[in-house]
Amino acid sequence: MLFVIDIGNTQTVLGVFEGERLLQDWRISTDKTKTADEYAVLIRNIFAASGFAFDSFRAVVISCVVPPLLQTFEAFCRKALHIEPLIVEPGIKTGIPILMDNPREVGADRIVNAVAAYHEVRGACIVVDFGTATTFDCISGAGEYIGGVIVPGIGISLEALFQTASKLPRVEIARPASVIGKNTIHCMQSGILFGYVSMVDGMVERIRAEMGEEAYVIATGGIAERLTPESRTIQKVDRYLTLRGLRILHEMNRKEEA
Repeated sequence: MLFVIDIGNTQTVLGVFEGERLLQDWRISTDKTKTADEYAVLIRNIFAASGFAFDSFRAVVISCVVPPLLQTFEAFCRKALHIEPLIVEPGIKTGIPILMDNPREVGADRIVNAVAAYHEVRGACIVVDFGTATTFDCISGAGEYIGGVIVPGIGISLEALFQTASKLPRVEIARPASVIGKNTIHCMQSGILFGYVSMVDGMVERIRAEMGEEAYVIATGGIAERLTPESRTIQKVDRYLTLRGLRILHEMNRKEEA
């Protein structure tokens, strides 16, 4: 079995694959203060509750956008799993040329998403990832990563509003009855939900026009399923896109080594 780990700024997502089938996935809080041993205890307990053991795995793939934790998880893999993990970093085989001014600046998770999306679409596509930041990743019909967009995430936006505007409460992301709110909470929910979706649709339309291709749009990330029904441009939600991309990269690099 294959163990995949996607370390994000807010959450770390774990997944177990047998062949191409995702058997199980879990989300845990990303904590830069935890040691490799502490993560070993946490993950061992999570696995035990689902019937998995550390000796079940033949390989591990890690994507990380939190540099202090990469070394921690590498140590966890070597010490607890006795496996040298494959790290998504410059030099790894991806099959996706990165046409950026500095390819090393592109977050590992964004490359993983691009690989998974192009593997599925086999044509021009845009990945909208609703995470701590909302990112738009653009892949040409020829399978080139041509660039993207980074926007403050919806959670960050909500928290900033609560922290800086004294009279505004902290609200949940929910669909109000109408765009025009009749109370403060509904006004905020309308602005966050409809306003954010309008931003996404507007950015997708601008990106498509600049690409000159009718790129297929895939959304992923924590709140993608809540926003997508209001969007006119998002064509598919794939909450497991990053995990599947990690599996694909493992297969590509295993064949390369062989």
